Amino acid sequence: MGLKILGTGRYLPETVVTNDDFAKIVETSDEWIVKRTGMKQRRITEQPTWVMAERAAIAAIENAGLTAADIDLILCTTVTSDYITPSMACIIQGAIGAVNAVALDINAACAAFVYALDMAHMYLQHGYHHVLIISAEGLSKITDYTDRSTCVLFGDAAGACVVGWSEKGFASTLGADGTGANTLFARRPLNEVPFVEQIDPQSIDGFPDVNRPGVLYMNGREVYKFAVSAMSHALKDACEKFGTTPEELDLIVPHQANLRIIQSAAKELGLALERFYVNIDRYGNTSSACIPVGLSELGEAGELKPGRKIGLVGFGAGLVYGGCVFEL
Repeated sequence: MGLKILGTGRYLPETVVTNDDFAKIVETSDEWIVKRTGMKQRRITEQPTWVMAERAAIAAIENAGLTAADIDLILCTTVTSDYITPSMACIIQGAIGAVNAVALDINAACAAFVYALDMAHMYLQHGYHHVLIISAEGLSKITDYTDRSTCVLFGDAAGACVVGWSEKGFASTLGADGTGANTLFARRPLNEVPFVEQIDPQSIDGFPDVNRPGVLYMNGREVYKFAVSAMSHALKDACEKFGTTPEELDLIVPHQANLRIIQSAAKELGLALERFYVNIDRYGNTSSACIPVGLSELGEAGELKPGRKIGLVGFGAGLVYGGCVFEL
């Protein structure tokens, strides 16, 4: 038993921030950014994350030819939820009128869309019919705009898809290496509690104390090494479970963290870069939204054709990774 994509949607903020814009606030240049990341521009918004998610969700449901009442499960992925509680999925459920849907959030960083597809596949085997997956990220809200090495990387976006049951196959590989948790993180700001002595989190978790709470810190070198290995492993393993090889995939949609990472992963897999869908030059790194935004663009371009084999692969903070393969 597998799954099929019934509809896709995306929301991209109107405000475009170019590399030259960053050169006005930190010591950098268009040439430096493009050479090291492949990024030329990204989108940012003042809108709450759930508003982006709602717009992408509505687009995906309409593209699937369904109504919100047809959705029986909503899975939202984000690291930038506007509320600690309730879940973003519950907010979306109410906003779009998905009265029959169960709703829950997933935090698996940039690999979360693949995790959500894996979860959707399991739910579809147990009586659910239409699963709405929404990946929405407002990374501009947790970006340190004084850190020139990271602030140029991130953007805001939302992507969504509706999936249903299929007789065609599905295979996935998920994994994590928590020993690398301190290489990419954002601390929650502390709340003053009157009854106990405050404890410095660094004294317990050992994470670097190099950034203020609420913004991202990344050890780029370590994340890079993990990413290349994890992407190639996840895709190879998912292909093996599916009964195919990376060479036989028609489309590969990777997480868009850095063009050099995608190039290195392609080389390790022995594949031409042209086999990978790349839009990092236009949107930067939008965490879990990268893959569904790519799927939406591919669907709009008529590239999600029945019978094609597709591979999705992501990695991110945690450190986590995930890859999946299915037939359209």
